[in-house]
Amino acid sequence: MTLVTDAREGTDALSLLTKDHRDIETAFAEYEKLSQADTLKKRKSLADHIGNELLKHMAIEEDVFYPAIRDKVPGAEGAVKEGIVEHGAARNMIKQIKSMKGNEELFDSKVKVLSELIQHHVEEEEKDMFPKVEASDLDLEALAKDMAGHKATL
Repeated sequence: MTLVTDAREGTDALSLLTKDHRDIETAFAEYEKLSQADTLKKRKSLADHIGNELLKHMAIEEDVFYPAIRDKVPGAEGAVKEGIVEHGAARNMIKQIKSMKGNEELFDSKVKVLSELIQHHVEEEEKDMFPKVEASDLDLEALAKDMAGHKATL
């Protein structure tokens, strides 16, 4: 998988999350370019990779990022709750995809629906939640260190 860097890449929490978002978007785009002629193993491997990366990303958001902003960023509580619900839906879809061999009739459709769910989630975070976090007095560099440390343990 080709990873991309984002103009926001840096040492703060929002940059780390944004980089993850771009990397996952790139992986979904690579999956969409695969054809039915590509090996089943290649398609299944990439879908599972996407799922694993999403699970790590959701864990750092839920375990570190969301708790840090929930009570300290005005207006963030509702967005955090919605994000947790969206993560639950994504986890369910990832579980279904991982349980499949990749040649089942609905495999590609499930990957597509997961992509759309994540695209919606990312758009809400980046357009609604992140500006509120940026405007807060949170130490985003310290938060990034906590997030990176947690991700390394996953």
